Amino acid sequence: MAEFSGTPSGHGRRVAVLASRFNDAITSKLVDGALDALVRHGVAAEDVDTIRVPGAWELPVAARRLMADHRLDAVFMEGGTSLFYYTGVRWGLSERTFGIVIPREGEIAWVTPAFEEARARELIKFGTDIRTWQEDESPFRLVANILRDRGVATGRVGMEERVRFFIADGIHLEAPHLDVTSATPVTAGGRMIKSPAEIALMQHANDITITAYRVAWQTLHEGMSQGELARNITTAFHRLGADGDVSVQFGRYTAYPHGSATPQHLKEGDVVMIDDGVKVEGYTADITRTGVFGAPTQRQRDVWDLERRAQDAAFRTAQVGVPCEDVDAAARKVIADAGFGPGYKVPGLPHRTGHGIGLDGHEWTYFVKGNKTSIAPGMCFSDEPTIAIYGEFGTRLEDCLHVTDQGPKFFTEQAPSIDHLFA
Repeated sequence: MAEFSGTPSGHGRRVAVLASRFNDAITSKLVDGALDALVRHGVAAEDVDTIRVPGAWELPVAARRLMADHRLDAVFMEGGTSLFYYTGVRWGLSERTFGIVIPREGEIAWVTPAFEEARARELIKFGTDIRTWQEDESPFRLVANILRDRGVATGRVGMEERVRFFIADGIHLEAPHLDVTSATPVTAGGRMIKSPAEIALMQHANDITITAYRVAWQTLHEGMSQGELARNITTAFHRLGADGDVSVQFGRYTAYPHGSATPQHLKEGDVVMIDDGVKVEGYTADITRTGVFGAPTQRQRDVWDLERRAQDAAFRTAQVGVPCEDVDAAARKVIADAGFGPGYKVPGLPHRTGHGIGLDGHEWTYFVKGNKTSIAPGMCFSDEPTIAIYGEFGTRLEDCLHVTDQGPKFFTEQAPSIDHLFA
């Protein structure tokens, strides 16, 4: 096969960069990268035009395609990560209903408290049907009216999975002939597959998180509290330009998968576990490192090495087309073959092997027994089989991965050994 190579040159060329106004936090960074690349390859800055268009129509269109597949006539969402994903609008939750109706056919429509209309119009990127309700009026009646206007007097209306009960119930009472059901096949079905831009943001979040962990690990000292180490890590997050959370556990409390409320102070020989990460433009990192303050015992070393083998087994199994449950089974078998478990029994692996990740730290879909979903390019997961030994210690190594056409790829390099946690 012939191979051609050379140095791209843009000298004397005029270029237009077309970008969506939707998800400006993401597209602005993509525009900046494109402009930088053009200038570096010889295109004069004055010969580049940047054109902004509304954009984002493809996401509701994709949602509508999934609605047809799952026989839904409309979907309702309120404030949260799905609303942000599909519309670019961030809206906090309160007792006052704000949301969007996406019908399978016809124009989308928004519902907002009347006194919030001005702010809503600032935030809404597309859709001109914005309906308001006064404090003594029913927002649920507005939703029912929108559905009737779109020809959905009967049929199936999906609620995004985090829509609160009082809203779903209120809509059903105003439109009793509707079948109010779950929209998860639509909303999660769209969000499970990440775009290259989403993966790039997650990569940045992971890079910041692992760098902060590496720096803060050097601050361990005798008598250190959990809070001190956590503050060191979050300070590093901030200095690296991001916000995030971290859980810190010492000694026998590392066996608690999500930590203990008991105050702890570090002493020689303690196992140390740090977990969580930062968000970049809403996209999440989730990394766990477990090591020892001082010289590891043989028991600690053996369990750590077993944990790493289980993580490796999960990663090897996470290939395109493989059912998600097979990844959990692969990690669990390594741990059970060493005499732990079986199943979820402790000492052993008491939880699933991994979760989906993106705008939420935990989101669809999961490496868990019974999940027949086939792994596909664009999916992102944590790989984190824990070994919990109550009364002694726990070990978890967690790195997140994204699936490419060629198979899984970690966002971060795995911990090489209990003596060298950072590659």
